[in-house]
Amino acid sequence: MGADPAPAARPGAHGIDLVDMAFWARLPSERLADFARLRELGPPVWFPEPRVPFVRSGKGFYALVRHADVVEASRNAAVFSSEPAATSPEPPPWLAKVFGTPMVNMDDPRHARLRRIVFRAFTPRMLAGIEAEIRATAARIVDEVIADEPHDFVEQVAARLPINVICAMMGIPERARPYVLSRIDAMTAYSGVRGSLASPRALRLLYGNLRAIVDLHRLVARLGRARREAPTGDLVSALVNAGESGEALSVRELGSFFDLLLVAGNETTRNALAHGLHLFTEHPDQRDLLLADYDARIGGAIEEIVRYVSPIVQFRRTLTRDHELGGRRLRAGDKVVLFYPAANRDPEAFADPDAFDITRKPNPHVGFGGPGPHLCLGANLARMELRIMFRELFDRLPGLRATGEPEYLLSSFDNGITRLPFTYTGRGGSRP
Repeated sequence: MGADPAPAARPGAHGIDLVDMAFWARLPSERLADFARLRELGPPVWFPEPRVPFVRSGKGFYALVRHADVVEASRNAAVFSSEPAATSPEPPPWLAKVFGTPMVNMDDPRHARLRRIVFRAFTPRMLAGIEAEIRATAARIVDEVIADEPHDFVEQVAARLPINVICAMMGIPERARPYVLSRIDAMTAYSGVRGSLASPRALRLLYGNLRAIVDLHRLVARLGRARREAPTGDLVSALVNAGESGEALSVRELGSFFDLLLVAGNETTRNALAHGLHLFTEHPDQRDLLLADYDARIGGAIEEIVRYVSPIVQFRRTLTRDHELGGRRLRAGDKVVLFYPAANRDPEAFADPDAFDITRKPNPHVGFGGPGPHLCLGANLARMELRIMFRELFDRLPGLRATGEPEYLLSSFDNGITRLPFTYTGRGGSRP
């Protein structure tokens, strides 16, 4: 473990506590104001963590809230290690022995090997093959909104698209998809820094999380064994059978990849869709600009939504050796947490960072995890899903808008919206 932090590194008089879940229960604007205060303090600030049952105990972490610091820590994996865990709180060692280690918690060469195999899911050829499925799913979702009447955008649209696309890629039958979605919701109910939940409630959440992981591993293990015996054209077949490199995922590695894909691949698109509708409702000038030339503007709009929202809030790293970052001398064994919403609002990297501007250029956001070896593999899949779904919505639901304030997920990891009322004007149209 690293040395105790200097007094200047402690939270001190500013009164901000990124560990307390009360901080994450506040409005996003209030959290962003506190992140701005932390950026102004200069060197990374230390936050102690209390012990939490059944997870690794640690002294705490330094919060990285400036864009330059987050980018450096993302790029320099030799110093800022993803092992033993990039997630918070850090899981106990026995969890990896039971369920396997996901790529997000690995460094090279283990990480590079798995990334090479998993990249088969995201090649241009694979994405081109799944595009028709995305279009059909988006059209079906809008058909059902028109038939059922709009009430909750998350339930009717945002939560449905990515999980159906992922399940289609994996070859999971439609009858099993509601079950998979329920298991994902249980997994993300225990996420992020939860020091203030070291309580019976925390234990119940953790138990539900672990039970959901077991259930999903069993489902995908059955599928993986079946695809080894009788390969089809789906993604599971590609991953468990050796490709040109002669490498394949083991059944346990497949389970860990499925966990990661379901959380990261699902939540990023789901959150960006829900926040995106809210943003276009709050900023009708930007909506009009997008619809005036959708094909020319949608790429910039997606990048700006991801920057403005930061669908995934944070990951952590562990120092492999002493290193100076942002004016702070860090020691081997110290923990740092990369806070993407703070980095994405840094005025040193973005002009007028609190403005929602779909024409923003350049836009060096870290909403897909920052540059380096852990840059999100599924970023282009998420972009494709968002491009297709927003077009389907705006083409067929005239006057589409949110009709109330979003209800937010209580989490320091997942910047999710749990409910967003919405409507549209006139009659929904058929697909042109």
